[in-house]
Formats: sequence, structure tokens, C-alpha cells
Amino acid sequence: MATPLAGIPIEDVSEEHCVPCSPGRLIDRDEVETLTAQLKAMADQTRLQIVHLIDKAPAGELCVCDLTDSLDLAQPTVSRHLKILTTAGLLRREQRGTWAWFSIRWDALQELRKHAFPRGIDCSPF
Repeated sequence: MATPLAGIPIEDVSEEHCVPCSPGRLIDRDEVETLTAQLKAMADQTRLQIVHLIDKAPAGELCVCDLTDSLDLAQPTVSRHLKILTTAGLLRREQRGTWAWFSIRWDALQELRKHAFPRGIDCSPF
């Protein structure tokens, strides 16, 4: 085993063990753009907290007012984060009177996982 870099062990793969192979097909450019937008939407602490809070909500949905209280953020800030998640297709928005309610689009998360990590589909019970 080679010397670890930043504490991560590196497997020693010499020429006699390395056999070049085809990595498979590239992801379609439109699909890459969608995946990138969705991953960027999730790559934020507040947005991850929002998705987590919605997931843990008893009804599987939360109102903007519930999120502002839980996150201790102003309503416009929470709304901006919700818009990013909704535009990326990860949340569903339903208007009820004055308030907007949000729920997770599980089908979109499954598609994200399927396309971003295709090998993991066969290996994981998710």
C-alpha cells in the first residue's frame, strides 16, 4: 500500500494489475445539465436542512412558515432556497391560500440517484 495522502489509503496498482477497459457511455449533455442543477441545489447546508425537515414532517410536507421558524431564517431567504429546490425539480410546491406548501419529489430523487450513481442502484436497497 502506498503512503496515504491526507489520511486516505491509496491502493498500489502496478502495471501488471492494471487492465484498461472501456468506462462505458457518457451521460447525455441535457441529462448532465439536469443532474448538475439538482446536485448544486442540494449542495447547500440550508437546502439540505430544508429537505431533511420536509422528509421528517409527519405529513411529508411543510409550509414556508414552518421552515422559517425551524431554520430561524427570514421568509424571503427560505423562499429563495425553496425556489432553487423547486426549479431543480426536487420539491413540489402547492399554493394553499396565502401559504405555499412543499413536499419532496421522490421520483426526482430516485432519477437523480439512478443517473448520477448507476452502479449503486444494483447494490443498495434504497
